[in-house]
Amino acid sequence: MPAKRLTRSKPFRILGIETSCDETSVAILSVDPRGAVPKVRILRHAVSSQVAIHAKYGGVVPEVAARSHVPEVIALLTSQLGSKPLASFDAIAVTKGPGLATALRVGITAAQTLAYMTDAPMVGVNHLEGHLASAWLLPENRRRWRFPMLALLVSGGHTEIVLMKDFGAYRILGSTRDDAAGEAFDKTAKLLGLEYPGGPKLSKLAEKGNVSAYDMPRPMMHDPSLDMSFSGLKSHVRRLVGDKRVKGKTLYDLAASIEQAIVDVLVAKTMRALDLHRVNALMIVGGVSANRKLREDMAETMKVHHPNIRLLRTPVVYSTDNAAMIAAAGAWRIIKGERDDWKNLDAEPGLDLGCEGGGVAKDIGRESCGRGAP
Repeated sequence: MPAKRLTRSKPFRILGIETSCDETSVAILSVDPRGAVPKVRILRHAVSSQVAIHAKYGGVVPEVAARSHVPEVIALLTSQLGSKPLASFDAIAVTKGPGLATALRVGITAAQTLAYMTDAPMVGVNHLEGHLASAWLLPENRRRWRFPMLALLVSGGHTEIVLMKDFGAYRILGSTRDDAAGEAFDKTAKLLGLEYPGGPKLSKLAEKGNVSAYDMPRPMMHDPSLDMSFSGLKSHVRRLVGDKRVKGKTLYDLAASIEQAIVDVLVAKTMRALDLHRVNALMIVGGVSANRKLREDMAETMKVHHPNIRLLRTPVVYSTDNAAMIAAAGAWRIIKGERDDWKNLDAEPGLDLGCEGGGVAKDIGRESCGRGAP
């Protein structure tokens, strides 16, 4: 089959594959690179979750996740590529990291096979850059897309404040020094006896609670740096539960107090970043960005402290791990003329977003992942 050639003057379709943790996802986007702001349309998108599989273990088991991805990625590719599978896309984007090494390699192998069969150009995508690209999927956001921009990236395994200077050019201004925000939700939920995934369940309980009922610590909230820490909050909750001061109806109050403490730190650090850096917009991305309390408090605080900076909201359906965001980030790279040698592409479980554009590198990759709060 002749090699597929892409130019900046013609629309193209890009296939995205995501298998970094416990969700298998496949998507096809139509991208028109002409004009100042490329246009994008989601043609196909499907996600298969492994929550039910891992629930009995109380968390994600890497080898179980990898084995579960194999039949799912085949099934999703079969259903999404249609009657003429090898003619349904012009380029391929696949998550290369960070994430679980064995899980990542399932998606990479599938992408390599398709690249071999079609000779379509392929790019390996940083999963964290995919989260940044998730905001780009909303037409309203693309109309307001002006660099430089700030992003609060909050997911199960990552919490970073990122300065976006251009597509592919990022600088990490601050990150968590221990647990990520999503991990804080999940781990405190587990201490309260909530079943996996606990983060969403904790936030649901919080809707009926009093946020001021418990005096929760907010580590590093007033530290001049933009770094964060959530392990102290987890330890405080463990002591409360160990002292058996949490009973019955006060569980709602405890959940609300925990959620408010996490949200307060995220909002305070983001506002400090906006004070220090002149940007045109702020986006909140990642699984925890779907949290209702975080969205509401960030919007209200922005109105008071930074009313002239646009807040770009990520569609909730694309906040958690999905292939549409991977395809979008892949499109950014394809448009810039980037390609990877599919024969040599391999998983990079500890991949760092800061290294992508020569930014400040921090060791933010980790061999774990979580679900965070809704």
